[in-house]
Amino acid sequence: MAGLRAAIIAALSFWMMPGLAAAQDVTLRSHDGSVEISGNLLGFDGEFYRVDTIYGELTVDGSGVACDGPGCPNLENYVARMVFSGAPTIGRVLMPALIEAFAIRGDYEVTREQLSPQETRYAISGGVDSDLIGEFIFRLTNTDEGFADLLANEADIAMTLREARRDEVERARDAGLGDLTAPGRARVLALDALIPVVAPSNPVQGISLRELSRVLAGEITNWSRLGGPDAPVDVHLWEASTGIGQASVDQVLVPDGRELLEKVVRHKDGAAFAEAVARDPFALGLTTRSEQGNTWELALTGQCGFALRATRRAVKTEDYPLTAPLFLYLPARRFPKLGREFLTYLRDPSAQLVIRRAGFVDQTPEEIEINAQGDRFANAIAQAGEELGLTELQRMVQVLSPLKRLTTTFRFETGSVRLDAQSRSNAEQLARAMELGLYDARRLVFVGFSDGEGAANANREIALRRAETVQRAVVRAAETANLDRIGLEAEAFGEAMPMACDDTAWGRQVNRRVEVWVR
Repeated sequence: MAGLRAAIIAALSFWMMPGLAAAQDVTLRSHDGSVEISGNLLGFDGEFYRVDTIYGELTVDGSGVACDGPGCPNLENYVARMVFSGAPTIGRVLMPALIEAFAIRGDYEVTREQLSPQETRYAISGGVDSDLIGEFIFRLTNTDEGFADLLANEADIAMTLREARRDEVERARDAGLGDLTAPGRARVLALDALIPVVAPSNPVQGISLRELSRVLAGEITNWSRLGGPDAPVDVHLWEASTGIGQASVDQVLVPDGRELLEKVVRHKDGAAFAEAVARDPFALGLTTRSEQGNTWELALTGQCGFALRATRRAVKTEDYPLTAPLFLYLPARRFPKLGREFLTYLRDPSAQLVIRRAGFVDQTPEEIEINAQGDRFANAIAQAGEELGLTELQRMVQVLSPLKRLTTTFRFETGSVRLDAQSRSNAEQLARAMELGLYDARRLVFVGFSDGEGAANANREIALRRAETVQRAVVRAAETANLDRIGLEAEAFGEAMPMACDDTAWGRQVNRRVEVWVR
């Protein structure tokens, strides 16, 4: 009886079957008959029951009770079912590849069934001629629909190409799904990037973010203003309901205080976008690195920094300013065991390799030799202001020369001390690596950099405080790491190594960062 009571936790978040037609009456009895709980069954994940009773919602360990009533599940042939809904960019190529790799790793058999043009079912069994143990269903709609299905309890996980908006966070909290901004609720599955593209025949090779913003706002309408021919600019974007269409506005126009012009050619997906832009010599648009197709990527240029393209390394380090993480949003409820195993696998190094082979940027930390960063150091020398003398640049080189830079970089949300989405994921990844002992007997240096607004000494102090903040956040996340075996330090060089111009919000955001260097 005491064991059963200990297994009952009121108001605990729990997995609930999406689309459950109606809760049904059940009675849960302890094996010795001393405790009995009656109510409506809200969910069962193969291990725990969730029941709505006169005392509220209770979660009960299935091993301690017997279930009686029309709503009781079949314990012998339990099938774990999970529904994923949202961005086709995630669900069409990446997730199927990960499911296949997960099945191989777990010695499962997977069969695929196309339920409709937008819905696919993956049936998972324990092996050849074995019983069905799980079903993963993917609804390929768009980011908005993914969030809508999650909030309506018609999906377990939303696949999105942007972060949840404030109204979605509030509605999720009201629906009992928990705080979508809390740790663990949003996972960065992989990384992508927004890139400006043109037709291969277009002679223009680069564009600044300010120019790109003015094109999207309709302030620049002729290619001659961009170094091209005397011809009108045809602006192409993804549909406004897609995560990429929304991110294009959020990341390019909003920071610059501009609004999108009315005359824009919209496309339902990356394939349609790439086909249209590639055949239009006067087209300019934003798409993703993974769905560039036959279009030509324009470098992001600026007088204060070197030209940047969305290379795998530049995206991983967030040196490229228009990164586009691929998110999985999870409600604060329990998933079935098979689902938990799959989510755990997504962080495995072998899963990161699958992500990379699928054309996306993985999150496996890489170490970059200092001699491979000559462009960054050359730019630091070229852009050094009057307050930043040779002595400080020499100190930076002296400190960093024995070290290697990790691709793990931390940046903050605009006007906030909160890490951005990719950086929060980076903190979890770095903490997990520390817990696994991957940095035992090594030295990790958190190095802060700033933008160039204000006095150099003040900027260095601000950068140092940011570096210390990131270091503390990673240490808090690495709960089981043996920190006695890891050397942890914080250092700062302020405005000494700009990546972009400080005359734009994008440039200042890129320059304010905390890098991790290792020896």
